[in-house]
Amino acid sequence: MATTTHLHLHLHLPIPPRLHATASASASPPARLRASASAASLAHPSRLRLAAPRPRPRPRHGRRAMSVTVRSSLIDPDGGALAEALPRVRLAAVDVEWAHVLAEGWASPLRGFMREHEYLQSLHFNCIRLPDGAGVVNMSLPIVLAIGDREKEEIGASPDVALQGPDGAVLAILRRVEIYPHNKEERIARTWGTTAPGLPYVDEAIAQAGNWLIGGDLEVIEPIKYNDGLDHYRLSPQQLRNEFDKRGADAVFAFQLRNPVHNGHALLMNDTRRRLLEMGFKNPILLLHPLGGFTKADDVPLPVRMEQHSKVLEDGVLDPETTIVSIFPSPMHYAGPTEVQWHAKARINAGANFYIVGRDPAGMGHPTEKRDLYNPDHGKKVLSMAPGLEKLNILPFKVAAYDTVAKKMAFFDPSRSKDFLFISGTKMRAFAKSGENPPDGFMCPGGWKVLVDYYNSLQTEEAAVATV
Repeated sequence: MATTTHLHLHLHLPIPPRLHATASASASPPARLRASASAASLAHPSRLRLAAPRPRPRPRHGRRAMSVTVRSSLIDPDGGALAEALPRVRLAAVDVEWAHVLAEGWASPLRGFMREHEYLQSLHFNCIRLPDGAGVVNMSLPIVLAIGDREKEEIGASPDVALQGPDGAVLAILRRVEIYPHNKEERIARTWGTTAPGLPYVDEAIAQAGNWLIGGDLEVIEPIKYNDGLDHYRLSPQQLRNEFDKRGADAVFAFQLRNPVHNGHALLMNDTRRRLLEMGFKNPILLLHPLGGFTKADDVPLPVRMEQHSKVLEDGVLDPETTIVSIFPSPMHYAGPTEVQWHAKARINAGANFYIVGRDPAGMGHPTEKRDLYNPDHGKKVLSMAPGLEKLNILPFKVAAYDTVAKKMAFFDPSRSKDFLFISGTKMRAFAKSGENPPDGFMCPGGWKVLVDYYNSLQTEEAAVATV
């Protein structure tokens, strides 16, 4: 509804001739923009004519000032109420990352945080049915926003909610909201297959979250920026598609990792390009797409990984002409075969038609037992069967290890297994922390120096804290 402001003006002059609007019906503005007659006259002076003035009596001396009310009628703000007038929900850092994912279209066709019917489909079927029977799209992770009892009460019957960042600034508006119960145990059990304590994302984002979920259409006020010196790496799906077109790609193969790139990873990526060329593609482009959202505490931080990745390209381990390095803004769940479907699905929206998957994708060790949380082979098997991912070509890769005879990373040969050394991410981090160099050929020198410098800085900080 239009907002009306009353201005009281005290006039001592005779009342001027009346103004009559004569605009035709075809020239009238839409009904919701149509103001009162006086306001329309002020807005469209070219459509007015003066009526003949009527004879008026002379004003008497000592006449009291005449009080006239002039109405200023304003049209509604775009999209409804101003954000300042809406109930507010404060987002945690991980919620901002999901808002970023949604705003840029990584989770298309989602238009915002899931409403209940979308949440239930994701949680129980790992996919969402498109309207009008147009099929299903894969959506294996619930993308939801939790709120507490107090926030639910404050929102009340309001259809829209303003979303604030951790600093209090309004980042977005959630439209036509729906609030429904947050059964944490069910969500955790169905996403991870366990409710064992110590799951990193559960501890970070679910355990202390509210008992309600709020869904709705998301309208981001401005593009989300982190101002960490890495925003130029955060290309949206549309920006990536434009870059692939610019480079004349006839195939795009995506590789996600949350660790530094060693020469075994590079072997997999370079061998994939070789295979695509043999298949007849002329210009396959690699999307090296490290995960940039929440990761567990012992993972190498994103800024260090991005610096290490740049050294890999500088040292020629990967070809800069056929490689695009970009940050994938999603948080990490460590939910194994369930999560790897999300990782693959998001890359479809960026234009990738091939996805490299290896041993135990998105997996981790069991939080309370000495074993893998998931079967290491199930990730690639699930990807090859997952509904909604049929148009994405899954490329399982062979296991790469350090060949102690050839002095380089190579594909594992079971016939001479004793010649191969497996260097896990944990072992790699242990080398860097202790200052011990890995075998020659494990990682390019420039990339290794980035890791050693990082762990040296950690040790310096820890020593400084210990002396305080």
